[in-house]
Amino acid sequence: MSELKENILECLKKVQYPGFNRDIVSFGIIKDIVINDQKIQFILNVNTDNEEHKNILRKDITDNIKDRFDFEKIDVDFLKNDSSEIKRNNLNVDKIIAFASCKGGVGKSTISLNVACQLAKNHKVGFLDLDIYGPSLPTMINQKKQPDMKDGKLIPIEKFGVKFMSFGFINNENSPAIWRGPMVARMTSQFFDNVDWGELDYLILDLPPGTGDIQLTLVQKIALTGAVIITTPQDLSLIDVRKGSDMFKKVNTPLLGVIENMSKYLLKGKIENYDKNSEVNIVLDKENDIKINADGTFELSIDIFKGMGGKEESERLNVPLLGKINMEPTLSSSADRGIPYVINEPKTDNFLEFINISNKI
Repeated sequence: MSELKENILECLKKVQYPGFNRDIVSFGIIKDIVINDQKIQFILNVNTDNEEHKNILRKDITDNIKDRFDFEKIDVDFLKNDSSEIKRNNLNVDKIIAFASCKGGVGKSTISLNVACQLAKNHKVGFLDLDIYGPSLPTMINQKKQPDMKDGKLIPIEKFGVKFMSFGFINNENSPAIWRGPMVARMTSQFFDNVDWGELDYLILDLPPGTGDIQLTLVQKIALTGAVIITTPQDLSLIDVRKGSDMFKKVNTPLLGVIENMSKYLLKGKIENYDKNSEVNIVLDKENDIKINADGTFELSIDIFKGMGGKEESERLNVPLLGKINMEPTLSSSADRGIPYVINEPKTDNFLEFINISNKI
């Protein structure tokens, strides 16, 4: 890249995408910069039909370039949405969102499944479990049967208002998955090419840990709307999670935000024969908190995992912290029962947080 283009890109880091605290360079929407004598053309790949946002981008880019450079003509053009990989793969899907973390065991499947089921209450939603090595979806929705075929395509299994597909539906549950890179790439592609997803508002992707063949095949084949990063509070988790976040930045996939799972453990109970006028001696360290109500009921908030991983990663990436999900026995047992938490749980703190996260997405 020429020194001039590098200076131009540095200048454009001052231009934020409308509605985000993030510049258009780090967002990866600048497809090309064409310089011809005293004319410069910016080609932007923006997956939106919002004309107001496009006009804001045109003005901000033009104003910034005029202030620093002496081009006679400045053009800002947008690639048409019809040229996206989504259209070329014949997917009639409005938004494709990946839930990811380089770290295993942070709860990607639990979080992504419940967000999908919450979105499905108001939208057409599909859910694709891309963890070929350890698919958990059949257990989490209590569905073991194989999907049907029609006209050479797999028909997703519909449950809880969501269209589901997983390698676990196809492979015998007792057979270990031993796959080499090219086989993984082909299987990943087939989940898009050979599945009849129909018309969807959202396709939620549950990615496996790491930054391997599945992730690379995905970003090459599909124009993702964005990725949501899942982490837990402690630094040990954050070290690995950052590798996944940085992978999406390198391949110019927008990061929509961060969700912190296992944030706290909430213990609720009641102090028998409680007298609010009498002294109750409860000693906690400064990182934990307790709230005692007038009727003696209490809520004890405990940091099982020390740290502020969600806040730190969202600030590092300059993206929103979409929400925090606390540790809760019923959240775990709901997955074991095969009924997503948001389907039939009362309006607990976590239930309301899933609503909040889904609305933000």
